Parts: sequence; structure tokens; C-alpha cells
Amino acid sequence: MADALSVVPAAVLRNLADKLYERRKNAALEVEGIVKQLAVNGEHDKITAVIKLLATEFTYSPQANHRKGGLIGLAAATVGLTTEAAQHLEQIVPPVLNSFSDQDSRVRYYACEALYNIAKVVRGDFIIFFNQIFDALCKLSADSDANVQSAAHLLDRLVKDIVTESDQFSIEEFIPLLRERMNVLNPYVRQFLVGWITVLDSVPDIDMLGFLPDFLDGLFNMLSDSSHEIRQQADSALSEFLQEIKNSPSVDYGRMAEILVQRAGSPDEFTRLTAITWINEFVKLGGDQLVPYYADILGAILPCISDKEEKIRVVARETNEELRAIKADPSEAFDVGAILSIARRQLSSEWEATRIEALHWISTLLNRHRTEVLTFLNDIFDTLLKALSDRSDEVVLLVLDVHACIAKDPQHFRQLVVFLVRNFQIDNSLLEKRGALIIRRLCVLLNAERVYRELSTILEGECDLDFASIMVQALNLILLTSSELSEIRDLLKQSLVNPAGKDLYIALYASWCHSPMAIISLCFIAQTYQHASVVIQSLLEEDINPKFLVQLDKLIRLLETPIFAYLRLQLLEPGRYIWLFKALYGLLMLLPQQSAAFKILKTRLKVVPSHSFNDLPSKRMPSGDPYQFHHMSDGSQITEDGDLTKDYESSHNGINFAARLQQFQQMQHLHQMHFKAQAKPHNKSIPVPKEAQIEEEPSRLQSIDLNVPPPRSSKRGPGMLQL
Repeated sequence: MADALSVVPAAVLRNLADKLYERRKNAALEVEGIVKQLAVNGEHDKITAVIKLLATEFTYSPQANHRKGGLIGLAAATVGLTTEAAQHLEQIVPPVLNSFSDQDSRVRYYACEALYNIAKVVRGDFIIFFNQIFDALCKLSADSDANVQSAAHLLDRLVKDIVTESDQFSIEEFIPLLRERMNVLNPYVRQFLVGWITVLDSVPDIDMLGFLPDFLDGLFNMLSDSSHEIRQQADSALSEFLQEIKNSPSVDYGRMAEILVQRAGSPDEFTRLTAITWINEFVKLGGDQLVPYYADILGAILPCISDKEEKIRVVARETNEELRAIKADPSEAFDVGAILSIARRQLSSEWEATRIEALHWISTLLNRHRTEVLTFLNDIFDTLLKALSDRSDEVVLLVLDVHACIAKDPQHFRQLVVFLVRNFQIDNSLLEKRGALIIRRLCVLLNAERVYRELSTILEGECDLDFASIMVQALNLILLTSSELSEIRDLLKQSLVNPAGKDLYIALYASWCHSPMAIISLCFIAQTYQHASVVIQSLLEEDINPKFLVQLDKLIRLLETPIFAYLRLQLLEPGRYIWLFKALYGLLMLLPQQSAAFKILKTRLKVVPSHSFNDLPSKRMPSGDPYQFHHMSDGSQITEDGDLTKDYESSHNGINFAARLQQFQQMQHLHQMHFKAQAKPHNKSIPVPKEAQIEEEPSRLQSIDLNVPPPRSSKRGPGMLQL
């Protein structure tokens, strides 16, 4: 200290702390001259003492004017040292940097001015303090004082020039600081950071691309800034980096892919578009590097496929196709389970397009890696079953495609049908709204006969009799009306002459017993008219209830459709098809006379030409029936006393109709017992006279629409399916 006081006159020191800028400036010029002379004389100890005096007594002084004078003095000393200033920078720069955080804005301004002058002198030697200077400038860029900001911008420009021409700059030491500062939200700081990133990236010797993963997330974060200028600068920087990636032979795609996946879910539209665009390029360029990240990338793409912004949807779809076209192998870190997990999660998306693409992925994986997918079947099966209740028909059809692909194996086929039946049982709306669609599609994909046989086997032993009845009615209606099941109908028509038809008839009969009308319909399709007639006559009073009459109404209307054209034509040959007549007349007798169905069937029977009966031998029966047909197409006879069951117990093409009738009656007995058990708690309710029920029924049947399912009981769900 004494050396410094002996070198610097007291008047100079006094003026250096003066409140007037001109006096401080003149004093600084004298300090410059003193230091320059000491440097010429090589008296570096005295120079050190002067610098120490300026730092301790002035820059760290509680008096603002002293601090201002100290900063000017340090800058003047550096100018005086010129080429020898580098060896004293450790003393000069820290006090100046400390002044950047001074509470007095004028002190901060003079600190910028001082460091600017110091930097001009030392240039490249200045780099050793770069991180501290960068950190200080980062804060000053957001200074509340406009003059300080302006001074900081000038200093920043000079520092950038020094860095770009220096070979001592260490990007490795700088990146951690940059990564930390990228999370700052202040717009001025963001502009400052983007400016530095752009400048450093322009330097050929600095590999900013190699460190891009460290600050990429920060750049993407700026894309949603409220300032248009900042968004534009960040976008420009990102575009430049993406171009460099395209031209670079070596890029770390993996780390950046993780960032892009997160940003693809940003609430900001521009950020999402930029992220999905980058992902699109990565999928094209990344190759094997991206295999471990396929699941994450897919998780980002699928939601964007349903984005409200069309540009994002277009890029997302293109990226999805590119990704699916890559045939990766599980042995190469391709995680089938992770992809399936993403697809399963996206099946719950509120957007139809996303759910559809998720199903396409599951289907693709099944086709390419079936064995691996089946190991994860338990993880996705329940979700796939729930998807059958989707509000979109297209989604349901795709789910069925996936189920059909899984069900190629016998054990999975059985599992699918069982789960499907149970879901119909649990979710009544699924059977009502989607049942027909599901069953028909499965019949196309998995062979209709196979599907119906399996369903019949399951329903035959179903304990829930109400559900079994409803399910059989639904399956029967599909069988009668769906074009997809035409081959089954053709096969059933040959039940009396074809072993395959007979086997199918017997297989369906067991479960069709749950519904009298389903059995009668099955007999009409199989042309087992005698058995149909016997079943009709076996019906008890309890069987002929409103639900039965509604189903009968549907059947009568279906008889007028093209599917039953063969049956109507057979009415022209009463000699061969007497049991068809008897069955139809039996149904006619069950219908209320005022119902529309009664009138339809009666009209149909009336139009049979009378001459069709003229050539038939007849003999009046004791009952007075003018037609007693003796010769039957199957060789059976009707005796004079009207015995209709003689020879009935004999088998026809291996079908034991007597056993079938017994099977039907036993099942109906179970239903009757079940109905009575359900009715017991309601015994105290006021009974409705049967006459009143009969009077109400015709008017209700007249208004029945064939395309509307029958009403549900109080206990059960959906009734017949809508087709």
C-alpha cells in the first residue's frame, strides 16, 4: 500500500473519487501514465501495489464515486500495461466482474465500460475468464437500466469477436454453464443465449452440433415464447442445426430423440410442429441408432396423428409410415413389449385416428413378430376386448382383425370366443350396439361355421338362462339375415341329405334350444319341417308369452325376405312339403288375429294356387279336414286317425328327432322353472288378466319394426341385435 501511495500522488487519488466524471477521467489518465512508466522500468511490484490499491480502496469501497473511480482506474492501468497486462489480469478482472452486481446502475455501467476497455487491450488472454464474463453478461442483458443494457450489448459484441478469433476457447467448459442458463425465462436473456449459440455454431473449429443435446431442450422451450422475435431466432437456430444434422456423418440421435419426444407433446402448436418435423427427419436418418427409442417415438407420433393442426397431422402420419416401414429385429434392441405398451395405451385415446393407428401397429407386430407378441398377450388382451365397445365402427373392425390374427391358434380362438361371450354378458350395450357387427366380422375372418359352432358349445352350458336366450336370439337373427353367413345357411339346407349339414344342425340345435323361436327358425332353414311342426305343437301356455310373439312377428316378416324365397316356392308343392304347411298353419294359430304378422302369413298361405292340391289323393279325416295327405316325400305316412308321430322316432340321415325334441323340452323346462323362480318375489303384485294381455298384444305387434330389436325383460339386457 505504501509503495502505491508513494507512486500515485494523493491529488490523483482524491480526484479519482470525485463526484465529477471529468475529474475522475483526468485522474485515470494520470494513473495510465504512471503505470506505463512503471512497466517501462520493469517495476511490476509497484504496478501490483497500484492495482491492489485501486481494487481494495476504490472498487470495494462503500462510496459509489470511489467504486466508479476504481473501475476507471483499473481500465486505465490495463491500457498503460498494454502487452504486459496479461500477467496482471488475475488482479484486474475479478473486481470489475464483482461490480456487475452493484446496486448502483451507474457503477454497473462503468463496470461494462471498464471491462470493454480491458478486453480491447488483452484480447485472447481474456478467454480464461470467459465463463465468469458470460455469466455476468447474461445477467446484465436483463438489467433494469437501459444504459446498462446498452453498455452490456457493446461489451457482448466485443467478447464474441474475441471468442471467434481465439484458439483458446474451451467449448467443453462452457457447455455446462450454457445448459444451466437455457432454463431462464427472461426474454432478454433468451435473446442473449440464442445469439451466443448462433455465433459459436458459426465458428468452424467449435463443434456445437456435438453438444446439441445439452441445449436442444432449451431452444425448443423458446419456440413458445411470447416474443415473436425470440421464437423466430430460436426457430432459425434449430433449422440451421437440423441442416447440419442432415449433412453430418455422425450424430447422437438417441439423446436428442428423448428431448423431441417430450416436446412433441407440448401444448404449444409451433413447438409440436417443429418437434414432429425433427422426429420425421430422425426416423429417416437415424437408422439403427433409433431402434431403442422406437417406442418413445411412437408414443409421440400417435397423439400427433389426431392433432387439430393439419400440418402436424400430415407430418405425423408420414413419420408413422416411415417408422412402420423399418423392419427392426428384437435381437437388435427392438423392444416389442414397449411398442405394444404404447399401442395399448393409445387405444384409450379420445381421438379415433390415434386409436386406429395404434391397432395398425399391433397388427403389424403380430404379422412380423407373432411369437414375441403372444408372450405379451395377457398385457393387451383385456384392452383389446374393451376396444370392441368403441364408438367407432372402423376401430371395432380393426380390433376384430387383430383378434382374428391372434385367434389363428386354437387355444387363442377358444379364449377369444369365451371372453367375447362373457363381455356380451357383462356389457349389455356391447351386445346390443356392436354384437351384430362383431359376430359378422368374426365370421368373415375366422370361418363362420367355426365361430358359430364354438358359440353354440359355450351357450349350451350357459348357466345364465336369460342371457343364453337373448344371445341365441341374437345369433339366430344374424344367421337368418347376414350375407356373411350365406354358406352356413346353404349347408343347413342340406341337413337331411348331407352329413356336414347334419353335424352343423345338431351342433347348433343344442344351444338354439334356449329359444323356441330360434329352434323353429333353424328347422325352417334346415327344411326339417316335420320337426318344426312337432316343436310348435309341443309349446306350452307358458312358452307363448309377449316376448315369444314379438320374435314370431320378426320371423313371419323374415319369411317374406329373399332368404326364404325357397321356402315360399315350396308352398307350390304341398304334396312334398305338407309338414311345411302344418308348421306355418301352426304359427298362424299362435298369432293374435288382429296382428300384422297374422295378416301377412294368412295372405301368403291364401295365395297358394288351389290347383296345387287337385292332383293329391285325399281322404276326409275324422276331424273334418278336407286334406289328408297319404304320401310324404320322406316316406312317412299320416294315418286315417290322424296319428302324426308314427315313424317320428326313427332317425333321418342320422338325426334322431325324438331325442332332439326331448332335448328342446328339457331346456324349455329349465327356462320355465327359472321364470317361476324369478316371479316368486312378485306374487303380491296385482295380476293382469290374460284377456287384457291378449287384447293388448295385436296392437303392439302391428307396430313392430323388423329393424328394431324386441324390448328387453326387466332382468336382462339388450334383446335382439340391431343389424
